[in-house]
Amino acid sequence: MTPAARISAAIEVLDDIIQRRRPASDALKDWGLSRRFAGSKDRAAIASLVYDALRVRASSTHVMGSDAPRALVLGMLARLRGSDLEEIAALFCGEHHAPAPLESDEVDSLVAPRLAGAPDWVRADVPEWLWPTFAAGFGADAVAEGEALAGRAPIDIRTNRLKTTRETLASELAHAAPETGAWSPDALRFHPGPDGRGPSLQSEAAFFAGGFEIQDEGSQLVTLLAGAAPGQTVIDLCAGAGGKTLALAALMENQGRLFATDLDARRLAPLHERLARSGAAIVEIRIPRSRGHEPLADVEGQADLVLVDAPCTGSGTWRRNPDAKWRVRPGALAERVKDQAEVLARAARLVKSGGRIAYITCSVLADENDAAIAAFLARQPGFAPVPLPQVIASEQGDFGLLARFATIYGLQLSPRRTGTDGFYLAMLRYNGVG
Repeated sequence: MTPAARISAAIEVLDDIIQRRRPASDALKDWGLSRRFAGSKDRAAIASLVYDALRVRASSTHVMGSDAPRALVLGMLARLRGSDLEEIAALFCGEHHAPAPLESDEVDSLVAPRLAGAPDWVRADVPEWLWPTFAAGFGADAVAEGEALAGRAPIDIRTNRLKTTRETLASELAHAAPETGAWSPDALRFHPGPDGRGPSLQSEAAFFAGGFEIQDEGSQLVTLLAGAAPGQTVIDLCAGAGGKTLALAALMENQGRLFATDLDARRLAPLHERLARSGAAIVEIRIPRSRGHEPLADVEGQADLVLVDAPCTGSGTWRRNPDAKWRVRPGALAERVKDQAEVLARAARLVKSGGRIAYITCSVLADENDAAIAAFLARQPGFAPVPLPQVIASEQGDFGLLARFATIYGLQLSPRRTGTDGFYLAMLRYNGVG
C-alpha cells in the first residue's frame, strides 16, 4: 500500500471506531481480516496513524473545526507528526486510493493550526467531563500533564533477575539500542521510530529464554517500592496476566510464599506459560470457583504484604491506549471506585498484624487514588499510611527524588514527572486493632 492509501485506511478505521464506539484494536483487526492484501507493515502503519489521531482527538477537532475522521487525521499530521502543508497535500491527492484533495477551509486550518483560546481540556486532550477530576490532581500543571499523556509511549522491559542481569541483557539486545531505565534497576527502554513502531522484542531469543518481560518502568517501580522480601508471605490480589507477580517472585529471590489470584479467572490464563518461562518457582495460583468464593480463605491474616493492583479507569496508560480515554464514561469511574473499596476490604482481611497493603492503580485521578485511601482509612481504623520517606527508602536504589511527587497518602508517577505511565502507590500498615 502507498502512504496515501494507508491514510485512507486509517480514516476508514477511525470512522468505524467513532460510529460504533468500539475499541481501536477490534476495528483494526476487522479491517485487516477483510483486506488480506494488506501486509504486516501496512497494518502496523495504519494502526500507528489511528492511535496517533486518537491521542490528539480533542485538539485536532478544535484546530480543524470538525470531529470527522478525516479532520482528525489532518490535525494529527500537522500537529503531532509535524507534516507541512505540501507533505499533507501530497497524501491527500485523490489518486490511487488516496483521500480526496484538500478543501480551502482545510488548507486554512493547516496553514495556521492554532489552539489559542481553546479550553484547557482541549489543549490537554482530556475528555471534557473528566477535566475537573484530572485538573484537581495536577493543578497548574494539568494541561502539560495531559499533553504528555497524549504522546507516544516507549517500550520498557524488566530484566528477570532469576535468569540474567540488566548488563548481560543490554548486551544481548544491543542491536535494538536499549537505554538504561531512569528509575528501576531492572529496566531497559526502547523508543519507537517515526512511524510509531518499536523493535519486535517478543521474537528475541532472550525473551523465549525468560530473560525479560515487557513491563512499563512505572509498573516495575511501584512493585519494587511495595517492599516484598525473600521469605515473606505475599499476595498479588489482582494478578491478571501476572506482570507484577513475576516481578515479585524475582524480588523475593524465589524464597517464601507468593499467591496470585484474580476475581476474573480468565485473566490468569496467560500466567501459567509466563511462570514456566520465568523460572519463578514460589507462585501458587488460586482460582476462584464462583462469585463470592474467597480462594485465599486459608491464609487470611497471614500475609506480610498484599499487593492490590486495583481495577481503575486506566487513565495513566492513555499513551498506550489512546482510544480508552474517549470511551470511558462517567458511570465507569463510579463503578471503579466501588470496585476499589471492595478489593481493599479483601486485602484488609488477608494482611497480618504489622503487615502492609500496597495499593496501586494505573490512574492519575485523585478519586481513585488519595480519595480511595481516605475512604478506606475511615472504614478501617486499624490501618495507617506508611510515610513516603519510608516507602522510597530502599536498598534497591536511590529514590529520594520521588519525594517531589508525593500526594497526601502516597506517590503519583506520570509521563511528564517520571517518564513512565501514570501509576499511583500508597502503602498501608496494619497495627492489629480495629
